[in-house]
Amino acid sequence: MNAPAHVMPVDAERQRAVCAALRAFMPEHSVLFEREDVTPYECDGLSAYRQVPMVVALPENEQQVCAILEACHALQVPVVARGAGTGLSGGALPMGNGVLLSLAKLMKILAIDPLARTARVQPGVRNLAISEAAAPLGLYYAPDPSSQIACSIGGNIAENSGGVHCLKYGLTVHNILKLRVATIEGDIIELGGGGLDAAGYDLMALMTGSEGLLGVVTEITVKLLPRPESAQVVLAAFDDVGNAGQAVANVIAAGIIPAGMEMMDQPATLAVEPFVNAGYPTDAAGILLVESDGTHEEVADEIRRIEDIMTQSGAHIVRTSRDETERLKLWAGRKAAFPAVGRLSPDYYCMDGTIPRKRLAEVLRGIAAMEKKYDLRCANVFHAGDGNLHPLILYDANDAGQLKRAEDFGAEILKLCIDVGGTITGEHGVGVEKIDSMCVQFKSAELETFHALKHAFDEPGLLNPGKAVPTLHRCAEFGRMHVHAGTEKFPDIPRF
Repeated sequence: MNAPAHVMPVDAERQRAVCAALRAFMPEHSVLFEREDVTPYECDGLSAYRQVPMVVALPENEQQVCAILEACHALQVPVVARGAGTGLSGGALPMGNGVLLSLAKLMKILAIDPLARTARVQPGVRNLAISEAAAPLGLYYAPDPSSQIACSIGGNIAENSGGVHCLKYGLTVHNILKLRVATIEGDIIELGGGGLDAAGYDLMALMTGSEGLLGVVTEITVKLLPRPESAQVVLAAFDDVGNAGQAVANVIAAGIIPAGMEMMDQPATLAVEPFVNAGYPTDAAGILLVESDGTHEEVADEIRRIEDIMTQSGAHIVRTSRDETERLKLWAGRKAAFPAVGRLSPDYYCMDGTIPRKRLAEVLRGIAAMEKKYDLRCANVFHAGDGNLHPLILYDANDAGQLKRAEDFGAEILKLCIDVGGTITGEHGVGVEKIDSMCVQFKSAELETFHALKHAFDEPGLLNPGKAVPTLHRCAEFGRMHVHAGTEKFPDIPRF
């Protein structure tokens, strides 16, 4: 992106008041307001929308997080919580008149209990760091987003992230036991518990995936799993993506729940292979990666069955990893798909929708037709096992109008996901990117319920305002005018 971020005219008196309130209990270096200091926080991984925050707060402990929220509540200043900034839906886009609350310094692994198989961690801890710390105990944390080397567990909570192994082991919400959450008033509430169930409503599940609209997570207790005795992955290449989609359905129909089942189309593999040298056949229309883990005997039997299903489903290449190095190499290619595609185009727009597995081939054909309609290329990467697709729409922000076409292309993909019985997000969240698509998926009564929940946790509406849940007025305007994400709540933020 070569254009600068938009800078709202700052109310200098308001900025001074906020800084003074925060510096009353925080060191001066932890409260930023100078332009060169706050600009690095202007966006998350969706860099098409950028806004320079008025103030950035960098708390070092839970007490400071609570005090920041209490001060902002008293001053009626909006607050946007931010983890590692790897999100792809604009969920951490700051407010030009608010505080960007970075949790990057809360990065301690507080305790690991090998008997209970749990870890207690702060929200700034990297996803992969949990597994690295637990590895000497023969344990690991299962959810593994492609950005796990950088993304924070707090951000994973906000978006209910998954990863390539979510088919067997579940999303973030299935792998956590307890949360400590700071409310907008600065109070701490504890959700969940150490047992299999907790009394009352399942508010922990409500908080997970709420995109920072309900509270700020300050501590997480996660489940740890024992490392499987054995793991192998089958690579299957297909001349037709429809056959690859059918192979996914055939695996599930056979009663097999793989540890992971991923799909990439030819444009994606053509980008990945020279980037990673994973050994992908680049002449295939689509490839599947299907992993089995467990005991040696379980894996041997399941791999044999998977190989047979791939062959019967039309795969012209079926290859199984021979050792751990090869297995990790095959997965490294999949996890590098997003940065690899970045080599094909100056910019790309990463979508995230979920569909029924049986409609995969139909949706792929629909996306291919849209490529022609919008005159933009698209590479496709899928968590095929659970129907979570990630189309990567390639565009050049230096060419006027291409981002608008990419947005329209993305919105039509999400509409197609809804039409076939799916949903507009699998793990990236709504943020600002998909807020108008929420108007397509949900009726007024449902949106009113979402707003009632928001009001119960955050009555003044100061936590991450304008994200995730559209107003009924916005949906009415969308129905009349088909305005796109960012044009109403963020009218002054230019698209680049």
